[in-house]
Amino acid sequence: MKTLFVAYRVTYLDRSLAFYTALGYVVLGRVDGGDGSHLVILKFPGEPAASLELVHRPAGGRVEGNRGFDHLAIQVDALAATRERLTDAGLEPGPVQYPGGPRGPKTSWLTDPDGYQIELVEWPPGHPDGMTAADFS
Repeated sequence: MKTLFVAYRVTYLDRSLAFYTALGYVVLGRVDGGDGSHLVILKFPGEPAASLELVHRPAGGRVEGNRGFDHLAIQVDALAATRERLTDAGLEPGPVQYPGGPRGPKTSWLTDPDGYQIELVEWPPGHPDGMTAADFS
């Protein structure tokens, strides 16, 4: 088994789609669910498959992001360059943090239009791709 993607319910599809494409996602596909509902499937250009789905169900009312959900973590190659690009695109990434100390990962946080928290992570040099059991030994 493996995780296929995360699905976020969003209040305004166009606003959320603008945010996530500014973040770097590209649209993989769309599904019209009838009754005004839509699904937009996204991925990062280097990913082989979908990693995020935006779910728009107008009949469901306004979305309260992060209600029962903590955050989405996204690995970046260079946090400083990513923060600069996102700021230039009109997004507001937070300051750089070092949650594991000066030799650990660098992080920055931002919030999407519905209140979902996103953690951007740059691993230190030599760290394997992604988080593994080695991070806890």
